[in-house]
Amino acid sequence: MFVDSHCHLDHLDLEPYNNNLDLALDAARERGVKGFLLIGIDFNKFPQLIEIESKYSDVWLSIGCHPLGNETHIDKDLLTKLASNAKVVALGETGLDYHYAAEKKEFQKTAFEAHMQVASDLQKPVIIHTRSAVQDTLDLMREYQDKVVGVLHCFTEDWQMAKTAIDMGYYVSLSGIVTFKNADALREVAKKIPAERLLIETDSPWLAPVPYRGKQNEPKYLPEVAKCVAELRDTTPEKIGETTTENFYRLFQPSC
Repeated sequence: MFVDSHCHLDHLDLEPYNNNLDLALDAARERGVKGFLLIGIDFNKFPQLIEIESKYSDVWLSIGCHPLGNETHIDKDLLTKLASNAKVVALGETGLDYHYAAEKKEFQKTAFEAHMQVASDLQKPVIIHTRSAVQDTLDLMREYQDKVVGVLHCFTEDWQMAKTAIDMGYYVSLSGIVTFKNADALREVAKKIPAERLLIETDSPWLAPVPYRGKQNEPKYLPEVAKCVAELRDTTPEKIGETTTENFYRLFQPSC
């Protein structure tokens, strides 16, 4: 059994499934994906996200403000209100992306800190996006050490960052990027992550794994991530599924 710890179900192109999310999720379930964390990145879409989550017993929900979004202001009170909903199991995704939006650096920092504050107040984990912002990301994580735990999602940085985060109690999640031809450095990181801190995800509809690159990513492709990680760690996809599912439930504590 696998759990997709990070997917954007509301962004999927459902035309191949006759615009029916049920069919897309069933396609994933048939391949052993038995849980889906729907990542909310737009406060205005919260009612739609709640509607999706409420329809499926194996879908859970997060809410946050993406560092690459169009926002220029973070409403901390609204974030607190939305994240207080019992259906929300995590804050984010939030974080810092200086690769694509270095011009928004100061706003990203403000928004990231607001998410960390609310996560601390509500005692819910945080989902962190980080790219080309290692030091600033780790600095803010340290400010909330022993107050907030969470996951570095779709990890692409080096082992030193991963180890530092793990030492602070965080998890590290691998996506389809680990299967890419040019991802040798990431594959080395994948070998080193302690089993009890490992998660897997699709980040669908983006970053489809090999051999589906160029296509829309979907939760049904999560087994390809598990297979690659299993080969790197000299184990089986089934064991990766078992381990990462246990880790998912330990971190997010979703209702069953």
